[in-house]
Amino acid sequence: MSEDGAVKDETERERLEAELIERREAALARVVKFGDPVLKSKASPVREFGPELRTEAERMIAIMRDGLGVGLAATQLGLLRRLLVFQAGSDSEPTALVNPEIEWVSDEVVVAEEGCLSLPRVALDVERPLHARVHGRDVEGEPVRIEASGLEARVLQHEIDHLNGVLILDHAPREQRKAALRALREGSAYAPPAEEQPAHDPQEHREPRTDA
Repeated sequence: MSEDGAVKDETERERLEAELIERREAALARVVKFGDPVLKSKASPVREFGPELRTEAERMIAIMRDGLGVGLAATQLGLLRRLLVFQAGSDSEPTALVNPEIEWVSDEVVVAEEGCLSLPRVALDVERPLHARVHGRDVEGEPVRIEASGLEARVLQHEIDHLNGVLILDHAPREQRKAALRALREGSAYAPPAEEQPAHDPQEHREPRTDA
């Protein structure tokens, strides 16, 4: 490759990175942040299905993707409706789930560092069941049942928590919660240092951080 070609490639890479950052900032600007009472409110069931709901779900998927999240609940956009979207992995299809309910979780648990689009620059250790069965409806009102494991199970539990007015702060160890609240008040960042991470049962698992 010539020097001119290398320079062009670098310029194009920088342009794409700048576009990605701009799109993410625009998406995150639409997300309700910690302190807004809607995040502690329980969402109401969706009663009407069809084109309007589909459009709303598509908008949520676009915001989730641009925000580089793996899930998004309607309450995070200030809408008290039981609607969530998720995409647990780049190879999976984005999915909308209406009126979701957890009907079963496994005894086996996983501890992982979770972030949240509504809690900027904060991550916390959260313990959740490794497997979960969730049911709900699609945007047309058809019944849906999902047998989820690993990241998908974690994301679904995280987003259903949002619809019930529950945040990762409510699951975190006490000292981490205090440190995270201080960071949120100050506008700084927090993630649990290695020495703060609690010792877990050898049969438990740890997964990489997720943002939802």
